[in-house]
Amino acid sequence: MSDVPKTHPRYLSLTLRDTIVAGVEQGITSIHGLIAHGRGEAFDYLIGEATQPFAIEAIHAAAAMLRLAEHPVISVNGNVAALVPDALVTLGQALNAPLEVNIFHTETGREERIRKHLLKHGASNVLMPTTEAQLSYIDSNRKFVHPEGIFKADVIFVPLEDGDRCEALRKMGKDVVTVDLNPMSRTAKQASITIVDNVVRALPLLCEEIRKLTDSTTQDILKKYSNEAVLQKALQHISRSRNGNQRKREAEHR
Repeated sequence: MSDVPKTHPRYLSLTLRDTIVAGVEQGITSIHGLIAHGRGEAFDYLIGEATQPFAIEAIHAAAAMLRLAEHPVISVNGNVAALVPDALVTLGQALNAPLEVNIFHTETGREERIRKHLLKHGASNVLMPTTEAQLSYIDSNRKFVHPEGIFKADVIFVPLEDGDRCEALRKMGKDVVTVDLNPMSRTAKQASITIVDNVVRALPLLCEEIRKLTDSTTQDILKKYSNEAVLQKALQHISRSRNGNQRKREAEHR
């Protein structure tokens, strides 16, 4: 980890970068994941690097959907394994759901290193992709799944997802809960519920919400939820933030 002083205005953002870099060095995160993280970081700036009300609304609905699921599964790629392994384990325990490794870039041994990394952080049930079960509507490596995991799941939590597989899962009749900082991405638009937030902030809040929920309230929460409306609120927030910053810069130059 680089020597970033806690007084640095970008301390949290820079330490997350260090975490992703460490994931690459450990062989958990693909080097391509650095680019994906940078893209997400840009959108985090735009939402103010804070969990906004539209994200809280989506977290409430996500907790309800995951609680009601008959066979929930948590899909894990290299970036999310590096960033929030402990929170993933906590979520799996709260839902009694397995974690399943599923990655796009298949460097030799990376899937197994992710599995061992999750076990080291306390996971007890980590599934691996097999050739026995394949998703329809997708041709990439992410089509290979475990027959008792993603293939069987009715609801899948897929933070930092790629749009192709999200669309494929939805076509197969599965519900998808995702965390995506870009409200305009294919994943955000295709998912059943999109939490527009940084996964390091959103996942602990989701775990807490699942613990607080009661069965009597879950159905009502889902009936009132609109993913399209939440994405619009996120876009409006970004637009207001951008316009406000522009006006501030113009005033400073007068």
